[in-house]
Amino acid sequence: MIIVTGAAGFIGSNLVKGLNARGERDIIAVDDLLEGDKFVNLVDCDIADYLDKNDFRRRVAEGRLPKVDAILHQGACSDTTERNGQYMMDNNYRVTLELFEYAQQARIPFLYASSAAVYGAGPVYAEDPANEKPLNVYGYSKFLFDQVLRRRLGSLTAPVTGLRYFNVYGPREQHKGRMASVAFHNMNQFLKEGHVRLFGGWDGYGDGEQQRDFISVHDVVAVNLHFLDHPVSGVFNCGTGRAQPFNDVAMAVVNTLRQERGEAPLPLAELVAQGLIRYIEFPEDLKGRYQSYTQADVTKLRAAGFTAPMRDVQVGVSEYIRELRGMVS
Repeated sequence: MIIVTGAAGFIGSNLVKGLNARGERDIIAVDDLLEGDKFVNLVDCDIADYLDKNDFRRRVAEGRLPKVDAILHQGACSDTTERNGQYMMDNNYRVTLELFEYAQQARIPFLYASSAAVYGAGPVYAEDPANEKPLNVYGYSKFLFDQVLRRRLGSLTAPVTGLRYFNVYGPREQHKGRMASVAFHNMNQFLKEGHVRLFGGWDGYGDGEQQRDFISVHDVVAVNLHFLDHPVSGVFNCGTGRAQPFNDVAMAVVNTLRQERGEAPLPLAELVAQGLIRYIEFPEDLKGRYQSYTQADVTKLRAAGFTAPMRDVQVGVSEYIRELRGMVS
């Protein structure tokens, strides 16, 4: 039996699908369907049972769970703009701590979602407290539990792995609204308005040249399954190790949609010249609060045995848009 929390969410549902793909059906899906539209992410998944997160939390506190082989804890509030610290710390930190203690008592491998938000503005994205300066309560909620794990590494009774997700994109994120990926928003904007808007230059970067470590959710699933099969305790970055500009994402989106229409791909200069990619002035309220550059240091991840190649934006975003649009390969 494998428990996946946040199972109807973006990464959680992709994990359930990934487990299904390798024949695992004995899965308990845990989530909060108060806003029920997320159910669509589980429709094509094969699970043994579904539990509401509050019922699940009570069962954990009372020790009333069946025999569990592993817990993949993806459930959290992922809205980086959420200001309610009481809610965020209970939902993200306290629940993770409770599950961790349960897993340790029952000697169950525990994998949980951390976040690159712990690094704040960077500029160094390596797993070291010296680099970790979260800028919001979401990042702090993830940071705080990472410190719990670090303190307990020498006395664990079962493996515990924290994965710091960078900018994840891919299928099953449609419910996330403003927190959905840049690729998802670029696609919808192009389909609705015929062009994509990006931020203009700022902070030493040219128009659309701010860079992030964009990672396909399929690669995120592969990392999770690697640690499920080859447990190593610790906190690890989950990114590609490759920073790419927002221009690359927009180009991949627009050119894939052009291909759908039977139109040839165009280089960036021509996409801009034709008004298919446009730049807006960098917002004043984001200056000083914006990550202009992120790039995961994947040294520790690779040393832990995950050696599979990861998709770059050109491949991964095009694959994603084709999947969303039902385009035949």
